[in-house]
Amino acid sequence: MSDAAEAPNAREDRTARWGMVIDLNRCVGCQTCTIACKHANDLPPEVQWRRVLDIEQGEFPDVERLFLVVGCQHCAEPPCVPVCPTGATRQRADGLVTMDYDLCIGCGYCAVACPYQARTIVHDEKWYFGEATVQERQVCHDERLGVANKCTFCIDRVDGALADGLSPGVDPAATPACAASCITQAIQFGDFNDPASHVSGMVAAGETFQMHQELGTDPQIKYLIEAPATPGREGEASDADDERLGDPANALVGKRQTFWDLRAAMNFILGGFGSGLAVMAYLLSLLQPAAWPGHVLVPVYIVAGGAMAIGLFFVFLEIGRKLRSLLVLRRPQSSWMTRETYAVAVFYLALAVDIIRPSENLHAVIALAALIFLYCQARILHAGRCIPAWRVAAMPRMLIETGLYEGLGLLYVVAASIPEITIGPLGAMLGVLLAGGNAWQWWRYRKGAKAAGIPPLARAELRRITPWLHAIGHALPALLYGAALTVPGEPATVLVAAGIATLAGGALWKYTVIVPASYQQGFALPRLPRRGSGDRAAPARYGMS
Repeated sequence: MSDAAEAPNAREDRTARWGMVIDLNRCVGCQTCTIACKHANDLPPEVQWRRVLDIEQGEFPDVERLFLVVGCQHCAEPPCVPVCPTGATRQRADGLVTMDYDLCIGCGYCAVACPYQARTIVHDEKWYFGEATVQERQVCHDERLGVANKCTFCIDRVDGALADGLSPGVDPAATPACAASCITQAIQFGDFNDPASHVSGMVAAGETFQMHQELGTDPQIKYLIEAPATPGREGEASDADDERLGDPANALVGKRQTFWDLRAAMNFILGGFGSGLAVMAYLLSLLQPAAWPGHVLVPVYIVAGGAMAIGLFFVFLEIGRKLRSLLVLRRPQSSWMTRETYAVAVFYLALAVDIIRPSENLHAVIALAALIFLYCQARILHAGRCIPAWRVAAMPRMLIETGLYEGLGLLYVVAASIPEITIGPLGAMLGVLLAGGNAWQWWRYRKGAKAAGIPPLARAELRRITPWLHAIGHALPALLYGAALTVPGEPATVLVAAGIATLAGGALWKYTVIVPASYQQGFALPRLPRRGSGDRAAPARYGMS
């Protein structure tokens, strides 16, 4: 089943742009919209496409309580669409972001790319009373198991209504269930491309904001904060300080994502090890050809391919619909996950031929494919815009540099069992430089974490591992590589120890960033309505005792 049908035009001469205006003054937190959404979309336990957050802010007597309706924002520039490797997530001409459950493989990439926590993946059937009732059996959606799903603005209602001549946002049968059921009319649905629509009028006449507008997604849910004769107010610094945003009980604070776990971390760890090994081995063979007989690269490449294969196997274990895995090849024009798959395919094809008939050209192709694979991995993580710790500008560079650093470390470990490999002082010098470069990158990453929007809970995880990372992953390898430069010949034990420490440091920070520090974006209220007490009350209440 798919909700990705082509949208009929709302008017003959233009295409609609459907969206919502949510009046924060009107919402009373009754959760009627949540229940209506669950009923209309047959949602299982623990899945809510429409949620209402209960938010309390301030300190007595200047306090405020309000309710924030959240869900898929159907962004004009949705981050979830380009990352999808299969084309299951797409955007229609009217702007609605849809899901094709028959194409989704359940990789979770769209979920970690969405800054609005709007995606869910359910892997097993769950029932409200432990065992399935007749009603639940009647309306269960097996096609949604193991794949991503989300709010669709009830497009079946919208599309059906347009065909029947009804007006979405006006006629209840043509309006998303959450808006049609709202007892206070706080949720309004309509066409932002129609200047005469109710939602366009509300935006034109009142003060609104868009959630996380700074991310450039242009969300099509707009929050109205102005009531008649009562303008909204700017958020206060105390509402968004580290104490508030570091409190897990705060409804605005993002939870740690669970879509990519240890299995995903293992892919990035082993993928960096293997691809970095192939690149660094080829680079050293170019810089000192006399010390690298042509046939020596093949066993090194085999080790590199083995590490990458194990990492990819961990990813395979995380996919919700494993039999659809090859659909990952469908979106090379935009998805870094698809591009990574093509790069690794070239790597293994060239390696297979190189094992049979080694050649310098194939050596180069394998190294280039490994470098592209490493670059794709770096971009994959950076595109996870829901996770502030991932989307920082330095992340691709950090992953590439640490991959090369880890590759050199693994090369020293491999060289201990392949006597033909002679790395020489150049390798140790590169080790010192890469150790320093990686230490510098991590220091800059940590120093700029708050300014980059990484939340306090994630920063605490980064702070926790920093002494260990600098000691084990940077200082110790640098000292060992430096010591090797002062000793005649190649002290294998020292260099192997340096390599192991390098790998341990890389694994430590990648695991931490991808799992413990992967707190989601959370929500923000840059401006608020006046509905509280003290200085947060509406003007008519000022001066009251």
